[in-house]
Amino acid sequence: MCTPRAAAAGRLTVVLTTLVLLVGACGGGPTARVWAASVCDALAPWRAEISDLTSSTQQQMTAKTTPAQAKENLVRLLGGAEEASETARQKVADAGVPDVEQGAVVSRSFVASLSAVRDAYAKAKRSIEALSTGEAGAFYDGVKAVVDTLNQEYSASAVDTSKLNSPELEQAFDEVPECR
Repeated sequence: MCTPRAAAAGRLTVVLTTLVLLVGACGGGPTARVWAASVCDALAPWRAEISDLTSSTQQQMTAKTTPAQAKENLVRLLGGAEEASETARQKVADAGVPDVEQGAVVSRSFVASLSAVRDAYAKAKRSIEALSTGEAGAFYDGVKAVVDTLNQEYSASAVDTSKLNSPELEQAFDEVPECR
């Protein structure tokens, strides 16, 4: 049996729950500084990994190895870059939506960019795996074509910051120690 007091308590619970959900949905994301620090923390190891990959790939292209050895090394390197990109993407997604104007757009843009980079590395890895190592010249020509495509896709994945004008985030990225 539902008493008037129990019914009122139930309605109060529904109202309070609704208010908590509404307040949580309005703003409440990390501040610009906290979000920028989280993003920079996520991107620092990723940038280092990508830099190492670039250097290692260039060395691999000029090293005196067999095509089979080069293929194995390149697949491993590209797989590492794919994994590092996914880790960075997940950390940026986990940073949430900054509590700034267009925060959701900014957050989605960063995540989408890292997704595109991850996908470009995955595609390059699959393309290298598909190359025949029977003839060295043809193999290295194929590798060059794959790397050229990777570079194009990598460039195309960059965040267009001209559309993401947030003075609060610009200031935060300039000021937080994690971004220096």
